[in-house]
Amino acid sequence: MKQLLQNLKTGTTEVADVPCPAVKRGHLLIRTKRSLVSVGTERMLVDFGKAGWIEKARQQPDKVRMVLDKIKTDGLAPTLEAVRNKLDQPLPMGYCNIGEVVEVGAGVTDFEVGDRVASNGKHAEVVAVPVNLCAKVPEGVSDEEAAFTVISAIALQGIRLVQPTLGETVVVTGLGLIGLITVQLLRAHGCRVLGLDFDPAKLALAREFGAEVVNLAQGQDPVEAAKAYSRGRGVDAVLITASTKSNEPVHQAALMCRKRGRIVLVGVTGLELSRADFFEKELSFQVSCSYGPGRYDPNYEEKGQDYPFGFVRWTEQRNFEAVLDMLSSRQLDVSRLVTHRFDVDMATAAYDVVGGAEQALGIVLNYPVQDADSALARTVVLPPAAATTAGATPATGAPGVSFVGSGNYATAVLIPAFKASGARLHAVASAAGVSSLHAARKFGFAQTTTDTAAAIGDSQAAAVVITTRHDSHAALTLQAMAAGKHVFVEKPLCLTLDELAGIDAAARAAGRLLMVGFNRRFAPHVVRMKQLLRGVTTPKSLVMTVNAGAIPAEHWTQDPAVGGGRIIGEACHFIDLLRFLADAPITGWERMDMASRTGDTVTIQLRFADGSIGTVHYFANGSKAFPKERLEVFAAGRVLQLDNFRKLTGFGWPGFTKLSLWRQDKGQKACAQAFVDAIAQGSASPIPLEQILEVSRVSIEIAAGVRP
Repeated sequence: MKQLLQNLKTGTTEVADVPCPAVKRGHLLIRTKRSLVSVGTERMLVDFGKAGWIEKARQQPDKVRMVLDKIKTDGLAPTLEAVRNKLDQPLPMGYCNIGEVVEVGAGVTDFEVGDRVASNGKHAEVVAVPVNLCAKVPEGVSDEEAAFTVISAIALQGIRLVQPTLGETVVVTGLGLIGLITVQLLRAHGCRVLGLDFDPAKLALAREFGAEVVNLAQGQDPVEAAKAYSRGRGVDAVLITASTKSNEPVHQAALMCRKRGRIVLVGVTGLELSRADFFEKELSFQVSCSYGPGRYDPNYEEKGQDYPFGFVRWTEQRNFEAVLDMLSSRQLDVSRLVTHRFDVDMATAAYDVVGGAEQALGIVLNYPVQDADSALARTVVLPPAAATTAGATPATGAPGVSFVGSGNYATAVLIPAFKASGARLHAVASAAGVSSLHAARKFGFAQTTTDTAAAIGDSQAAAVVITTRHDSHAALTLQAMAAGKHVFVEKPLCLTLDELAGIDAAARAAGRLLMVGFNRRFAPHVVRMKQLLRGVTTPKSLVMTVNAGAIPAEHWTQDPAVGGGRIIGEACHFIDLLRFLADAPITGWERMDMASRTGDTVTIQLRFADGSIGTVHYFANGSKAFPKERLEVFAAGRVLQLDNFRKLTGFGWPGFTKLSLWRQDKGQKACAQAFVDAIAQGSASPIPLEQILEVSRVSIEIAAGVRP
């Protein structure tokens, strides 16, 4: 199918051939009829992409601080690689879509195939959208009109925060697409509206919609005009729908308002506020969040958990419905807001308008019905010369590998590691298709797909690498082993003891390699530590300190059902590392928690069969400026200290004092290489199955507080 993508590194846009997305539980698969380009929002993205490195940094000072912290801990080269990888990922454009439902995901009851729906889907021939971000389009509302639903909901949510009453005087600053819709909706509320802008054409439209206007380009004083329009009392509210770096719109809004007036920011402005402006009048200032309640709440948007109607009257979806009702009753007119129309094949021309000097409001993309089967195809075969990244050329007979999952870690670390190992990259699968297309192009996969089952069952691949969210690891591992594949699972292997028991039985019956990405044991410094410890026959004391950093409680990794929590999701790395260096089974454990909402600041004590002891300090309450990982081993009157996988120091160690690397190396490449070599040579898994199962079991038990 065709989809519009933008490169944030260069600002260029393209209409790409992307696999049709897979429909997930609680989602609708929609064949697009029209989509609307949000000129203001999408111009900002285009301008950011076209900006140079210095200007990009100026626009995101918070990200710059994060980069500087990462340089201190990880080094310059890995940080630059991470930044380039982030900017290199294509961005799917658009969020105003109208189309017809072609498939309904599990758990959806209020929509059927054939329904015409408005959604926040992307600029693509087919989109998969969570059900709470969709609304049925009434008869009598055209496809082109319905394409304005989502952007109109942004205006409506700003109005809901203002809480206007009939007869109030409201100023709208900035008469772009959202501003002109805001004018109409305020007039429908019975408000007197004053519109401010520099563009005579937009001012003329606002006047047609019932507003009085102020032409800022002619030097008119907006504050005096607002005072006069409000009969000298000051306006009741100001809605700022402009996009500017200036602080002036907020300052002017404060001067315009009456005592206890309301100011709501829908657009983007500078926010250096003057206390005096707000103090004397006791003004309220609020920033509106997109389409309404539910926005950025994964429980509402991704899991489909609606808010109770009696307690949250207006959600995102109900705002969509209200806008569609206004369109149906003709109280909202968007027909005069359309300035350009393009077929999707010519979408790059639309973005020339977005990023150019030509005046534009509503740019509508049309999706002609051509080859229906092509739009719904879930696999795209790439030409042999698709790869743009240098790497090892697969040797004749090299094992074929397919990836399920193509997120940040896969594209930044694992796929490059497998490519460097000499594996033949066959297929890469993702749910939406965009990230897997990017990975396929960049690293030279033969095909990209959203059909996970097809990728796993493909006879061209001897092995499957699983890099999806943690809750899917167990099922995908079982599916891959049932298909006769060798399996590499990015940690964790699974989330529950029942899942682990199923994998244990399947792995022993399958006769194929099973490996988990416990990469720390493959790091060159750790390999050297293992060599040094071979001569030690007495028990060891091992201390692992992990400055893990805070992750919000709402993040998917913290969800026990999805990510399993951070002990299963990441601390398993360090349990495996101590198990590897102790070289003895884990016989017991203790866990001590710091009181916190997320429960991810813990100390774990391990006991080993040879009498060794180990401690993992996994802390989420430290500073990112401090190195993330430090390992210390005390044994036989000697000490080894490893700092962030960059410097290994020996204290009292005969013949060894120091081993340094110019950059951090956690062993990901060596881990992938060992797996590929084992397949090619027909040898056993580089990590013994018993150790994989043992570490996975202990991690799950510690996370759940379940004693063996």
